[in-house]
Amino acid sequence: MTSTRLFVARCMALLVVAFGGTYMVWRWSSTIAWDAWWIAIPLVLAETYSLGESVLYGVTMWNSRRRPEPPPAPVGATVDVFIATYNEPIDIVLASAIAARDMSYPHQTWILDDGNRPEFAVAAERIGVGYIVRGPDWDGRPRFAKAGNVNNALFQTSGEFIAVFDADQVPDAMFLDRVLGYFNDPEVAFVQTPQSFWNVPPSDPLGSGADLFYGPIQQGKDGWGAAFFCGTNAVLRREALMALGLTMFSRSAAERVRKALHDGRRRVQSALEADRSSENGQIVGRRAITLLADAEARVRRGDVLSDVTYQLRRQIAAVAAVDMLPQSVTGLIADVLSAAEVARTDRALAIDPIVTSSITEDMATAMHLHALGWASVYHHEVLVRGLAPEDVRTMLSQRQRWATGTMQVFFADNPLLLRGLTIGQRLMYLATMTSYLSGFAAVVYIAAPIVFLVSGVFPIRCDSIAFFVYFMPFFVFSQALFVVAGNRSGGLWRGQQMSFALFPTWIKATIAGASAVFFNKTVTFAVTEKTKQASGIGLRHIRPQLLAIGALVLTGGFGALQAANGNRPLFASIITLAWVGIDIVLLSATVRAARYRGPGDSIANPIAASVSDEVAEVIHYASDRVSATSTAGVAVQTVPSERTPDARVQAGFVRLPTHWSAAARFDAVAALAMRSHVADRTREGSSVVFVDVSGVRTITPSAVAVVVDLLRLQRASGGDLRIFGDSRTFTLAYETLALSRVTRLHSDSEDAANARPPGRHHRAPARRGRGAHRHPMVPSPR
Repeated sequence: MTSTRLFVARCMALLVVAFGGTYMVWRWSSTIAWDAWWIAIPLVLAETYSLGESVLYGVTMWNSRRRPEPPPAPVGATVDVFIATYNEPIDIVLASAIAARDMSYPHQTWILDDGNRPEFAVAAERIGVGYIVRGPDWDGRPRFAKAGNVNNALFQTSGEFIAVFDADQVPDAMFLDRVLGYFNDPEVAFVQTPQSFWNVPPSDPLGSGADLFYGPIQQGKDGWGAAFFCGTNAVLRREALMALGLTMFSRSAAERVRKALHDGRRRVQSALEADRSSENGQIVGRRAITLLADAEARVRRGDVLSDVTYQLRRQIAAVAAVDMLPQSVTGLIADVLSAAEVARTDRALAIDPIVTSSITEDMATAMHLHALGWASVYHHEVLVRGLAPEDVRTMLSQRQRWATGTMQVFFADNPLLLRGLTIGQRLMYLATMTSYLSGFAAVVYIAAPIVFLVSGVFPIRCDSIAFFVYFMPFFVFSQALFVVAGNRSGGLWRGQQMSFALFPTWIKATIAGASAVFFNKTVTFAVTEKTKQASGIGLRHIRPQLLAIGALVLTGGFGALQAANGNRPLFASIITLAWVGIDIVLLSATVRAARYRGPGDSIANPIAASVSDEVAEVIHYASDRVSATSTAGVAVQTVPSERTPDARVQAGFVRLPTHWSAAARFDAVAALAMRSHVADRTREGSSVVFVDVSGVRTITPSAVAVVVDLLRLQRASGGDLRIFGDSRTFTLAYETLALSRVTRLHSDSEDAANARPPGRHHRAPARRGRGAHRHPMVPSPR
């Protein structure tokens, strides 16, 4: 946006606030039809909401940022490029992977195949890219869809930066060269670029074009320091993600362990009361309940959590060794111990760098990174082209997933309450989240004119001239702000139509998001299909909109006849009929979408012929290999996770100590090498691992995250991890990331070897001040 247009947009925003505020004061004070409050109050609330959305849009555009040419890419940075896939066709994934492989900046490309398909493994090997699947440690544990897929890969790779692409997103060869330069600023956590879809016709019947969002809105958010991470076409700093994962892990650890112990104790007690077959079993069971209660009390007192959970596991193992408990209670206790383990042995990873609490993991991750003080960049240049849905059903499914995840975040981590965000960042996140509440306002805007046309009850009591004087300036300047700030973006009208017409989707998403947060309802991650799924006209998918259109047409005709016969006030009838006309025009967008059958051959595939030829050759090769060789015999380039043994109640522990000395620069590379070595020894029967950190002089959050996950690996096999050494750097890192409450850092090898559970009054070291989320080797932006 040019400086002149920005000035005009700011003037428009001020006029919207002035006229809108005046209009709403007048509406609330003088015009409500209190005798019809049941429709009058919802209408004035819907109008108030609409004013709020207009104001938030104006605030977004107020700081619109037009960035200059990006800095040159740094020399020698290491980059891992992730192509995330689950069930997409192999030709689509390979086109993206080959284009990513051929980007000019040195990097390593990986296909993250959540579908674990043998032909993909062979194809990845053929085109010379890495192939990562989830290992057995994910079996029977929460997978967290795409977020879990990326998190799994983060613990298998070590690049300084992570580029993330969806399976259908084909990057330009200069993508990395154009965005990596922003990371010369050590405060930048991620750089987001636009999404652009090559299979969308100019008419854009499904409203897939996102020119407004990937343009003026993202530039506005960027001006407020709140550019969104959108899950694809972005590059992220590994250490920022790991620092986020560690911080969220440490902040929630105590309450998570305490709650698991509390709920588990009650479940065990209920199970014992239900099974009184053995008196001795009752005695042993009550002893186990006492141990759980004691462990909960120690958590409340502030004892080091790893000490509490390790000692509890040993105590329970000793109690259960007498084999007097009913089998159902024994299994239940094992589940409680797994859920209560501070190292999360009930999960495949201890740390979640990409936030997993919402199916809209990208927004949640970005918001929490911003709350930690990290910066973001929106680079306004189309460098990637992808595929948009080609049928109404797939489009609606995609929109509902976006909206549901966003409302999940809204109810669970409301930006107005999240510590660390600036006022501008709070408003930017709030603007996006509250936009999905428009579904409820749309219902009111549809219902109000129907009520008047049928019953004659008009929810507004006012003089006709006064209405125009108060309402029209607000309406005109709101639309003018939208157009001016839109800066000639494509799809402005289609965006307005879809925002209103998809009201059933927004309502379902809001209810689903609230149910997930407040009632623990499961929200399913629906992968957007990359090929057209529906055939014929999809009118069945827009039944609520068709019903609304039919009701508006019928009542509009009835109301017009009533007005012509003098049975309805003429002015009110004219306003209402105009209102009905606008509603119908807005809702008609869904009819056009339902009739759309894809672009067909009208749009040429922009993928280079050389890429298409290579894709065809590789698919043929992979098909032959898979057909000729059993899946077990296919040699593939795969990086699976280490196998985590099942965590059950155990009577004893094997003591075959493993010792590892951390490198002076303890980063992702060194930490992953350590974990690989320890995992091998664990499979051989080692249960106690000692890590000497006395020589560490430099440490990164990635290394600390791997150490915490190694604790999970050891605890899952019934063992332990003991870290020792007089390293000021390592100690400061632990305290900065609030991990000193989670696990103990021993002073020397003797202290680690002779570790005993702490006394009743032992407390964890005091946590440092509010800035404790930052790692000492990562500069704080504040």
